[in-house]
Amino acid sequence: MQLQQVIIAYKAGDKESKKWAERCSQELEARGCKVLLGPSGVKDNPYPVFLASATDKIDLGIILGGDGTILAAARHLAPEGIPMLAVNVGGHLGFLTEPFSLFKDTEHLWDRLSDDLYAVERRMMLKAQVFELNRGQPEAVSDDFYCLNEMCIKPACLDRMPTALLEMEIDGEVVDQYHGDGLIISTPTGSTCYTVSAMGPIIHPAMSAIAVTPICPLSLSSRPLVLPAGSVVNVWTLGDYELNNKLWMDGALSTAIWPGQWVSVSMAECFANFIILRESHSFYKTIREKLQWTGARISSDNNHRN
Repeated sequence: MQLQQVIIAYKAGDKESKKWAERCSQELEARGCKVLLGPSGVKDNPYPVFLASATDKIDLGIILGGDGTILAAARHLAPEGIPMLAVNVGGHLGFLTEPFSLFKDTEHLWDRLSDDLYAVERRMMLKAQVFELNRGQPEAVSDDFYCLNEMCIKPACLDRMPTALLEMEIDGEVVDQYHGDGLIISTPTGSTCYTVSAMGPIIHPAMSAIAVTPICPLSLSSRPLVLPAGSVVNVWTLGDYELNNKLWMDGALSTAIWPGQWVSVSMAECFANFIILRESHSFYKTIREKLQWTGARISSDNNHRN
């Protein structure tokens, strides 16, 4: 990998991630690399400025923070084809990050990246867009929105807790109507986030699939679904015209959806490419450590392995 122009984004408001970001910037600039440096957080989105001010191809995005910082980076960098090195500095769970122990010797890290001594993990993303009918023809009324974890459709109201009435159509066929707190449409990566909290399926991130999980449905028959990655999921908002719903991407607000409009969700053309430094990389170990997955209540010896 060439390191001629690099983005470094750190968790906004976190002194430790900022300190390491500035150290990385100084070391890379000393090697002749142009660095675009800035904070990323709820009120800070540096990526439009980064991408607009880039003078040449961006070789790498170094993301220092937790999973929220990484998700924001993926939404902006994956469509541009920029690989990401994500490191858990100042984060919490760190599902998507490399261990800090493999990062802290940064001078050795730059040599390792330059010598291509790493692996790349490719993760599926979703794309969503809002449509409405104009003279009987579908017309897009929003930008394209991208997510690495999930798209979520939930009611929007300041002074009430209304439920949503949503109709789901898969590849042109009406499949179900959901009455409840909303609907989650997730990637395999997102299956261990909001989806698993809503009792949805856990899907290995190497797979290409789409999970649809209702949130607190008012029906015992509303169950999660796992769909082929090529499926197109359309979700119509029904019910009271005075109430709208909102589309969220990885927990960030995308847009409002009014009755008569629908959200079309499908697999994105782009993938999130993560730099892997670990020699041993196990998804099952990650969910054991991060989600405290203990498996069976009773542990027995398997003498047949001897």
